[in-house]
Amino acid sequence: MTEMRSETPTRLIVGLSGASGMPFALRLLEVLQGISVESHLIISKAAVQTLAVETENGLDLAKSLADHLHSNADIGASLASGSFRAHGMIIAPCSVKTLAEIANGIGSSLLTRAADVTLKERRRLVLGVRETPLHLGHLRNMTAATEMGAIIAPPMPAFYTQGQTLDDLVNHQVQRWLDALGIPVTLAPRWKDDTAG
Repeated sequence: MTEMRSETPTRLIVGLSGASGMPFALRLLEVLQGISVESHLIISKAAVQTLAVETENGLDLAKSLADHLHSNADIGASLASGSFRAHGMIIAPCSVKTLAEIANGIGSSLLTRAADVTLKERRRLVLGVRETPLHLGHLRNMTAATEMGAIIAPPMPAFYTQGQTLDDLVNHQVQRWLDALGIPVTLAPRWKDDTAG
């Protein structure tokens, strides 16, 4: 009996929770579309509110940039199963509420269930945690999530690139997140990159 194999495209689960930082999320989705990575988007109810505050028509734009949109309430969606093959998952921005659920294994929504599945399947999970200042509970949840295999990667501006615009800073952060996921892109200068030109 011959085993049939089919090529699966590079898939990435992208989660938006209610923390500030929606311009990062929209740029991430735009970049994924440009490099032919199949995106599966989950938007929390709080993220809808934040998109309305931080962007103009951001919700519609996010939906249009995603290849597939999944309801956060649909706990039985394909993403809730380890049999759904994906390269990994990123939640950016990631609220401390979402972080807390992930760190404590609480899958009360598709967003946190998909994150839990990503961890149990030993796939990369990047959490763009956005909060400051941080109290001890936040730090402990970051430690717990890290111990389970997540990568804590808060959005941090890098001034060594000498970016001239907000877009430059956003591009650098999106590039760093995709680096963490093992998806190579060139959106911004790298520190002392002697291989360029």
